[in-house]
Amino acid sequence: MRCDLHVHSRCSGAVNLPVLRALGRECYSEPRAVYEQARRRGMDLVTLTDHDTVEGALELRDLPGTFVSVELTCELPGGRELHLGVWDLDARQHQRLQALRPDPEGLFAYLAEERLPACVNHPFAALTGRREIADLHLALRNLDLVESLNSMMPDTTNAYGRRAGEDAGLRAVGGSDAHTLGSVARAWTEVQGARSARDFLEGLRRGFSLPRGGPGGYARLTRDVIAVFALGYGENLRLASHSSAHAARALAMLAGLPVLGLIPLVTACIHWHERVFAARVFREFHRSERPRRRPPGWVSPGLSSGLALEAGQ
Repeated sequence: MRCDLHVHSRCSGAVNLPVLRALGRECYSEPRAVYEQARRRGMDLVTLTDHDTVEGALELRDLPGTFVSVELTCELPGGRELHLGVWDLDARQHQRLQALRPDPEGLFAYLAEERLPACVNHPFAALTGRREIADLHLALRNLDLVESLNSMMPDTTNAYGRRAGEDAGLRAVGGSDAHTLGSVARAWTEVQGARSARDFLEGLRRGFSLPRGGPGGYARLTRDVIAVFALGYGENLRLASHSSAHAARALAMLAGLPVLGLIPLVTACIHWHERVFAARVFREFHRSERPRRRPPGWVSPGLSSGLALEAGQ
């Protein structure tokens, strides 16, 4: 079975960049539209991983082949961040995870205790918050999965994530990290032999995951940024008459129209910076004391109970 394990909807909230966060969202895709697009592109299962909310995923929970997930922000000292994909959780678990975001030790312990499959997302990406090398070791030491294929990240950035995960003995997963409908299911995770959502999720817990699809590139990044800006203009203009706040946002975006022609140049700089950043951080990571390699078939103690494999399975 196939599932895009990293995809966003309009529930992901405001853009996490200065100035722009006051003007628009990270994503304008409706949860139901994401579901339909993923199914059209061959996904057997669908989930949403919005930033620190399960609101969108809960909208889909009554549809066939869905489960609730989140992209969790693990908060570290000094304003640093790790982004974690966490799947198959309920409202109680989500609430507890949100409370534990500033407590990495407690957060990782809770994930293991609850047997929640989780991965570190895009570990060598530049645009997803500040990190130190020790933060990467922390994540790779405490999780069982690493995102090694993200269809918004350059091929080299994905390769560094894959190599770091292999050194730590982690299994790999893939996801699109789509913020537009056009990028949904451009990368996904496959669990061979799964016949249901339950089988698929148990496969994630056991490390039977295979990333599939392709990496990102300059053209896709540019297309998606333009699409998000266009949808943002549309929403703010449509709502301008509803409140003074919407009207102010619409005027601010109209004032910025002449700058939109620079988007291809800005995304070229972003794409170049992602590659340079990933290479530099991976070199530093590789020179540092790497996590101990785990033996093949290793499962963390917190996830091991009840996972005895039957013969021929």
